[in-house]
Amino acid sequence: MLELTNINTAYGEVQVLWDISLNVEEGEIVFLIGPNGHGKTTILRTISGLIKSKSGTIKFNSTEIQKLPARKIVETGIVHVPEGDHLFPNMTVLENLKLGAYTKRAWKNREDKLREIFHLFPVVDERKNQLVWSLSGGERRMVSIGRGLMSDAKLLMIDEPSLGLAPKTTKEVYQEIAEIKDAGINLLIVEQNINFVSNLANRVYLIESGKVYLQGKPEKVLNDESLRRVYLGVGKQ
Repeated sequence: MLELTNINTAYGEVQVLWDISLNVEEGEIVFLIGPNGHGKTTILRTISGLIKSKSGTIKFNSTEIQKLPARKIVETGIVHVPEGDHLFPNMTVLENLKLGAYTKRAWKNREDKLREIFHLFPVVDERKNQLVWSLSGGERRMVSIGRGLMSDAKLLMIDEPSLGLAPKTTKEVYQEIAEIKDAGINLLIVEQNINFVSNLANRVYLIESGKVYLQGKPEKVLNDESLRRVYLGVGKQ
């Protein structure tokens, strides 16, 4: 479904990604894990067209997309839910959700999508007429994911869904992410907290210094000695 091959990305003269190759197959949920500041968010931004790669290819359903503008990439079905929500605080929940349905196809199906999101996130339905600034952190995270779903996503990329949330709220958010997977939407998730990865992931990529350091099934990656070294600086060199 999604295939990155030898992607190199830089901010000006500073290269951040080095020959990144990864893929997401139909029906999968794939996690990118690793320390902060090592390129995970840049991978999502490169896929979504917010940053252009210097070289390499990105294919979605066998079509190259790395040269498309970000709005065209959304139209292909790739939707990026950024870290930190980026909602409009002085607009209602419902208004924020509808902004996600700006493509022609998504706008046509907006009422059906709203019903799906309200079923998935009952608290969002309860708060739909509230201003976003009045919501809790967990509720805002649910709204941001819901806004991504409003775009009729085929591949939903979520950056740090647990960031800043209490453990109980994180568990609730990940329960909804599991339901999104069960609904047939493919997911690529950047996550610093690895506690929920083993139960949900089909595959995991460990990113270090802008490179794929390790990849495979969660039981392989999460039990590898190098994971402790990358996160904690301990273990064999």
